[in-house]
Amino acid sequence: MTQSLVVAVDVGTGSARAGVLTPAGTLLGRAEHPIAMNRADANHAEHDSEQIWQAVCAAIRSAMSSASAGPEQVVGLSFDATCSLVIRAPDGTPVTVSSNREDRWDTIVWLDHRALAEADECTRAGHRVLNYVGGVMSPEMEVPKLMWLKRHMPKSWARAGMMFDLADFLTWKATGSLCRSQSTLTCKWTYLAHTNPAWQQDLFELVGLDDLLQKAALPERASPVGTNLGPITASAAADLGLTTNCHIGAGLIDAHAGALGVLGAFTSDISTIDRHLALIAGTSSCVMALSAEDRPINGVWEPYFGAVLPGSWLNEGGQSATGALLDHIIRCHRAGGEPTPEKHRDIADRINRLRRADGWQLGQRIHVLPDFHGNRSPLADPSAVGVISGLTLDSDFDSLCRLYWRTCVGIALGVRHILETLNTRGYAIDTLHITGGHTKNPVLMELYADATNCTVVVPSTRDATLLGTGMVAATAAGLYPSLDAACTAMQQGGQQYPPNPAARAQFDKDYRIFLEMHRHRQAIDAMT
Repeated sequence: MTQSLVVAVDVGTGSARAGVLTPAGTLLGRAEHPIAMNRADANHAEHDSEQIWQAVCAAIRSAMSSASAGPEQVVGLSFDATCSLVIRAPDGTPVTVSSNREDRWDTIVWLDHRALAEADECTRAGHRVLNYVGGVMSPEMEVPKLMWLKRHMPKSWARAGMMFDLADFLTWKATGSLCRSQSTLTCKWTYLAHTNPAWQQDLFELVGLDDLLQKAALPERASPVGTNLGPITASAAADLGLTTNCHIGAGLIDAHAGALGVLGAFTSDISTIDRHLALIAGTSSCVMALSAEDRPINGVWEPYFGAVLPGSWLNEGGQSATGALLDHIIRCHRAGGEPTPEKHRDIADRINRLRRADGWQLGQRIHVLPDFHGNRSPLADPSAVGVISGLTLDSDFDSLCRLYWRTCVGIALGVRHILETLNTRGYAIDTLHITGGHTKNPVLMELYADATNCTVVVPSTRDATLLGTGMVAATAAGLYPSLDAACTAMQQGGQQYPPNPAARAQFDKDYRIFLEMHRHRQAIDAMT
């Protein structure tokens, strides 16, 4: 008998990735296809959603070929994606969000910060939804971006008839369904899944979006993650190289899929899952903590009900630029150049050699606050800026390596700042489950254990985010009776790396300096 398979699609900032998985969670084939980004200025970033769909199609076809899988074997498909905002007309055609007015650029990328003023306005409004976003509205959320669009591009607003988070756009392309995921609506659209009504119309009226529910074609209730949204349409099946016997699951945000992939082993005991933190780290970093009850924490996006697992609450923090920051450090240094994977490896190798002489004290007078694109958590300050202290006139390759090392220290201390904030509100986190591009960076991986004094777990699967989305697809296909059951059955385990006790004193000192730099920056900002 032919084995049933599922397909998972993960759309990140720069590429679409697809994986073919067995019901046991084994990844049989994986492929990746790049996607384009339009940068009009430092705060604007846009995607072409049709080009994203084409990238998804190419990635799925390549992954199927790699897995030697037949289209008739695939019974489930789901998508995860960044929290990017897609605007479409009532007839489904793209509507521009770009200053160049080209309709192909119909998607505001998650990292776009054009709506800083609107986010501040939402925060000042003081609505109770702020209790579920950490007390401060972020410009990375959809409400301020939609406010900006209505105010600054009224013609696009007038033309719009559907608005989607990117994962929901992809399920619409696959099924024609206007259902939206509880993951996306709860985390990015101020939808309160634990209340009835869940939409807060008084907030929309307060910020000038009184027509949003109709204009965006939003449903009254969100669909829980893994809900079967029906079979794929014939046209989408032809695009993707699948059959109409494939069922589509309500998807989720990419970082949430990563959290499922690495925390799936613990879903059967939600009462102890609060010892475990999922760190999904690539261009930016997200941290995910799950609990059995809601735990409001200032400066952390939360608490979100059912955003990852039905019946559980999610606290989500993060750093807006981590891998992107290391790329930036390389580009800006005289000895840097283009931040290719080979360049990162060369720097890591040289750091390893330098540390044979200097140990953890390498570049110890250099201190970095990594908030070059704002502080998402735990300060919730999108206007925060990065700080580097301790530079000299040195410009050779070794000086770049020292700066890179200390920037990595700053990134790891930023994670410690977040998890210590969580631990003051009922969590007892002592284990970090890490997935994403940072697992390929030995400098960061060592620091995540030593600087936070936590055990680090690296998943055995090649791609934990695809595994998490595969769990969703398997649920939608009916291979398991619930998402919890799929997570338990498909989880792959991982390799543990404990912190080095000898590093504790050095990084405790670095952390005290890190917190002092935050206070100094705040004082300087107050003076200016």
